[in-house]
Amino acid sequence: MLTLRQLGFLTAVAETLNFSRAAETCFVTQPTLSAGIKELEDRLGVQLIERTRRSVMLTPLGEQITVRARQLLLDVGEIETLAGAHRNPFEGDLKLGSIPTIGPYLLPRALPAIHAAFPHLRVYLREEMTESLIEGLTAGRLDLVLIALPFETGALEILPLFEDGYQLATPSGWVPPEGAEALTQSGHLMLLEKGHCLQRHALAAYPGRISTTEDSFAATSLTTLIAMVSEGLGITLLPNLAIEAGVASASRVQLTPLPDACPRQVVLAWRPGSARAQLFEKLGVLLQHRQPSFPADLPQGQF
Repeated sequence: MLTLRQLGFLTAVAETLNFSRAAETCFVTQPTLSAGIKELEDRLGVQLIERTRRSVMLTPLGEQITVRARQLLLDVGEIETLAGAHRNPFEGDLKLGSIPTIGPYLLPRALPAIHAAFPHLRVYLREEMTESLIEGLTAGRLDLVLIALPFETGALEILPLFEDGYQLATPSGWVPPEGAEALTQSGHLMLLEKGHCLQRHALAAYPGRISTTEDSFAATSLTTLIAMVSEGLGITLLPNLAIEAGVASASRVQLTPLPDACPRQVVLAWRPGSARAQLFEKLGVLLQHRQPSFPADLPQGQF
């Protein structure tokens, strides 16, 4: 009969398209993984993977079976989690994902309170883009994600935490025109590159009133944006969360509050029916009670 181990081998190959890396992911040798795949194909009587000296790819049927295998493995993981949560939902490992424009500015101040409330909970952080976080959550790679709306989240459970507004960051001594016209000056506004949801959220701060050009500068981090602004190369929007964390405190920029800007909504999200929903809700309360200032540096890894 089929085994979970064989299905795990199949999904690992599907994700890596490489037998060596798939074997490393499964903590087995490559011959062991290859044998497991062969046993699975023999049991089903069909070919699931096409393998040559140069490439590995799934057959059309292999792709369909992989989708079902992932869901089956996810369900098995939920069964194990459910049993563990019944014993104690507030212990064990928690794989938390966060977007880079929230995690480094919110989690450092919250972690001491989390450790105090849940001393036997081990939190592992991953910083990724929103789309990747939601994919990881759906696939079971992550347990909980910290993201900002608006963003399409499907059927995920959503717990709103707080709204995060913006301030206008400009070079020292720069005098903007009155109103939002300062944000629409061609060649001045700089945002994060595409893929960062903060770019979309910043544009949505003034719907229809902010425009950018394809050749406008795009940065990979808030730190880079602030450095460019301090050198007089443009202006940008910074979220209050990052400003409160001191992201611009050592730079030569001036900040102007934008009370009429539409804020982004910071939320926690998890899979519907998760056995640890009670824990996630309690963590949400801790994150809502954030301090006014805290360290901004947050290394990726275990806490």
